[in-house]
Amino acid sequence: MRAKVRRLESAVNEQPQVDCPVRHHFAPGLYAREIFIPAGTVLVGAVHKTENLAVLSAGRLQLVTDDGVVEISAPHTLTVRPGQKNAALALEDAVWTNFFPTDETDPDKLVEILSESKACELLGGSENAQLIKNRIKG
Repeated sequence: MRAKVRRLESAVNEQPQVDCPVRHHFAPGLYAREIFIPAGTVLVGAVHKTENLAVLSAGRLQLVTDDGVVEISAPHTLTVRPGQKNAALALEDAVWTNFFPTDETDPDKLVEILSESKACELLGGSENAQLIKNRIKG
């Protein structure tokens, strides 16, 4: 399934970038990364290094996971396993939050600690493949 999601990611990178605002929340020993996903958006997630909890607090998503395709509606909580490469189609405007145990509070450092990505590669980052391809086309 991971290879299929990678192929989907390559196709998504050819499309115009969609603004998916990210908010960072901190409490002692806890980090929450919240993302707003507009309806109709296809989003491919980063590969997480650690198991974590994820909550869909608003909306409805179609998720592509290692276990297949599932549709979930808010409120929904699930466990994200390390090494997974997931994708989602927002069937409605959605709010997705991942929760991680950590004392780190620098969002850029957290990306590298918790995932196989670098902050500059994610949406809005200077090395985001989708953004680079859109600049080249423009």
